[in-house]
Amino acid sequence: MKKFVVILFVLGLVLSCDLGDSKNYVWHIKEVTATAYNSLSYQTSEQPNITAFGDTLSPGMKCIAVSRDLLRLGLKHNTLVNIQGFDSVFLVKDKMHSRWKNRIDIYMGNNVEAARKFGRKKLDIKYRVEVKDSI
Repeated sequence: MKKFVVILFVLGLVLSCDLGDSKNYVWHIKEVTATAYNSLSYQTSEQPNITAFGDTLSPGMKCIAVSRDLLRLGLKHNTLVNIQGFDSVFLVKDKMHSRWKNRIDIYMGNNVEAARKFGRKKLDIKYRVEVKDSI
């Protein structure tokens, strides 16, 4: 019985190990216009903490909204994004109005002054896209 328990324990340990991500990814670089936004109803909607994808935002989160044309390039919900000039990795958590093209909006919580200071600039982003197997 003791041997059986040890075998089950080892088997459970092996099965619970992360053996690596079986998906393959490639990183793309794109120049975009970047702005910043806040969780305030006059900037977004009546529910300023709820994104167009249904996520709940809170100050301190590292996330961005993307223009809808960028969604077609692979910048979909929860895509990892490196933004030129920032040390953190951001996640795509929101999408912008269809009038915007080639644009990201960096979430800055409730800090309106930081968003205004950031302004609008052209910069490079690097984003991760899953490579589909072709069989």
